[in-house]
Amino acid sequence: MKKNTVERSQISTPKLPNSPIQFNDIVFYFLLFGFGLGIGITLSFFYLKDGSMDFQLNQLKVFRASVAHPQPPPPPPPTTLPVVVTQPTPPVAAQHGTPSSPTKKMRRKRRNNVKEVFEPPGSKHNMTDRMLFWRASFVPRIREIPVKRIPKVAFMFLTRGKVLLAPLWEKFFRGHEGLYSIYVHSDPSFVETMPKSSVFHDRWIPSKIARWGEMNMVQAERRLLANALLDVSNDRFVLLSESCIPLFNFSTIYDYLINSNKSFVESYDLPSPVGRGRYNTAMAPLINLEQWRKGSQWFQIDRFLAVEIIIDRTYFPVFWRHCKNECYGDEHYIPTLVDMKFPDRNAYKTLTYVDWSKGGPHPNKFRRDEVTEEFLKNLRSSTQCYYNERIVDVCYLFARKFSPNTLEKLLRLAPIVMHF
Repeated sequence: MKKNTVERSQISTPKLPNSPIQFNDIVFYFLLFGFGLGIGITLSFFYLKDGSMDFQLNQLKVFRASVAHPQPPPPPPPTTLPVVVTQPTPPVAAQHGTPSSPTKKMRRKRRNNVKEVFEPPGSKHNMTDRMLFWRASFVPRIREIPVKRIPKVAFMFLTRGKVLLAPLWEKFFRGHEGLYSIYVHSDPSFVETMPKSSVFHDRWIPSKIARWGEMNMVQAERRLLANALLDVSNDRFVLLSESCIPLFNFSTIYDYLINSNKSFVESYDLPSPVGRGRYNTAMAPLINLEQWRKGSQWFQIDRFLAVEIIIDRTYFPVFWRHCKNECYGDEHYIPTLVDMKFPDRNAYKTLTYVDWSKGGPHPNKFRRDEVTEEFLKNLRSSTQCYYNERIVDVCYLFARKFSPNTLEKLLRLAPIVMHF
């Protein structure tokens, strides 16, 4: 009986030595599973985080692009079948960047800095007088010019409006392009109406009101000089009135001026009411009565003297303050300045003829019946003049004052007498 009980108990009792091993395996697998699960969750978290960030950035870019460049609304559906246009295939040469390609054409050309200096600016600009005079005062210190340069004569017209005898001057300038420049200073209210074919077209400079006898007339002359000095090819500067005519053809006048070693400013001491009588004692001691000079406002000067006139900050302010009313600064400022500072550079004569025989504050104005072939020939050669220590046959290159009704006769006589 006992034997059966023992055997039964041995059969029903599990094997105790294997139990600790199975428990350890379970714990190990559990820990391994938990570790793997943790790594998977962590990796999933970072993946989802980065993916959502990129998605948000992409959405933000799309939103900004849509705001900056909104897409147009879709076109309405066509009522007819659309026509398909086939674009021609570009030539092979254009595809491979040959000389016909835009890339070659858009290449910047090499700048010629010296040539840019000699390119004359347009007559129209927005510079103030202060800016203009500063810009025009530039003077090269090296005399040798690095490029081939043809000197020009600057013809500066001081007018009320249009150039009254413009057709005559058109004939005078014809065929001599590149040897002259033209500048016109008129009343600022005047509107230019010259055709594009005219040599006077677009040659009006920015101007201000200038009244005869006042210092703003002198400032107008200086303004003309400053504008003409912007063209570095201008070597001689001629101031002319609206009623002035040339007495010779262009070649004769050009050669005479370019080859002259003097400027032509009339300047003399006149002990009379219209001379010394206009002097203001407030100008002393900078300008004394013995230094006061009178002369014609119509001058022909070289580039050196033109620069000196516009940079003058010593004598011009004195004239501006004290030469008023009956002083007539346009007849005294430049004659006095040149005689005081540059007497050796001046020929002390004018090249513009005027007739004072009838008296009065203004010279005689020639009418149509006075203009004859003999009259013009007398103006050209009736009197011999002393110049450069020798007698010359040419006394005057220009003459004034001619009324507008003389234009027709002047045009008819110019080829015969003046040879142009």
